[in-house]
Amino acid sequence: MNKLFESIRIALGAIWANKLRSFMTVLGNIVAVTSIVTVVTLIQGMNAMVSTAITSGVGADQFVIQRQPPIRSEDDEERTRNNPLLTLDEADAIKAFSPLVSSVMAQAGRGATVSYRDVELNNIQVQGVTSEYVNFSTFNAERGRLMSPTEVESGRPVAVIGWDTADRLFGQSEPLDKSIRVAGIPFRVVGVSEKKGSFFGNSQDSFVVIGLNNYQKLFGARQSLTLVVKPASRDALQATMDDAIVALRVSRRLKPAERDNFGIFTSDTFLNLYKQATSGIFAVLIGVVALSLVVGGIVIMNIMLMVVSERTREIGLRKALGARRADIMAQVLTESVTLSIFGGIVGITLGFLAAIGIAAVTPLPARLEPWSVILGIGITAAVGLFFGMYPASRAASLDPIEALRRE
Repeated sequence: MNKLFESIRIALGAIWANKLRSFMTVLGNIVAVTSIVTVVTLIQGMNAMVSTAITSGVGADQFVIQRQPPIRSEDDEERTRNNPLLTLDEADAIKAFSPLVSSVMAQAGRGATVSYRDVELNNIQVQGVTSEYVNFSTFNAERGRLMSPTEVESGRPVAVIGWDTADRLFGQSEPLDKSIRVAGIPFRVVGVSEKKGSFFGNSQDSFVVIGLNNYQKLFGARQSLTLVVKPASRDALQATMDDAIVALRVSRRLKPAERDNFGIFTSDTFLNLYKQATSGIFAVLIGVVALSLVVGGIVIMNIMLMVVSERTREIGLRKALGARRADIMAQVLTESVTLSIFGGIVGITLGFLAAIGIAAVTPLPARLEPWSVILGIGITAAVGLFFGMYPASRAASLDPIEALRRE
């Protein structure tokens, strides 16, 4: 252990004695690690943001049934294009079939014009829901209240609006009990949802929630519904999904050999689709950036070869005084690894600052994970060790007599 610390002390002394050369040596590593950390930090931020958005939109304790399953190819699109619409009767069939089902909510949505007095907002997401929506945590009211099941079922013209919709329509004024117009029809505001924030620069708070009866009066009933199913317990999620599949297949009179003509999604389904779509892109980005680490390692190897050449007499003197081959190799490798780790630490710091700066001026989020710091330092140490092996071997193989003769 003492020899290791002595080697590190000698290495740090050599680095400090040649500051400019040491900085230029690790410049490649700094650029490479800065780029890698910046990319990884932004990727981790995006993954966390997407995961939060999907979980808050779908919920970890529920699943969604839609007209079409995940579309991964043109064949999937062609095969599922004529799938029948999901209906309220099928929602009732699922709930009646399985005792594991706690609630089944039917909903539909589309963009529409929403206005208050002379303020008009275009393409606001209007969601129509059935009365069971109050049982789902994805709906809330920070101010006021949610629509009651009675109001929804009886078609009362009431609405819950998103935080951004309330802010843009009413500004500093109180939105509760005010009358807004959705596609030209008046609705009374009974609640304002809590702020969800934005997703890649798009607000998640620009919406209006109304009863499904009113929604279908505004936009027509010939539209497929989305069914959201909540199991009686989270542990029964998979069993409840199986029951829902059976209930729909029975309701649609599908034969055993026929495919499901609907799609079932959980939050994990959407996360997996996102990861499949982006994993290849992220791998290529990191791979391209990592190539600069190889360049940085080659620079370190060349500089260390020059250092060995400059310190030939010193190495010869040490060997003449009893230093073993392993001692010389340890000294050169320690200097190479120390240089590389120094570049890694600087690169990690600059990469995180760069990611924070990008996040501040773009919708892309940043999230530095501890494992990425450890990985960055580990990779740079490995680069220093690998590319320092040849110079260290050259130094250790020097003949002490020949080395002492060299000018």
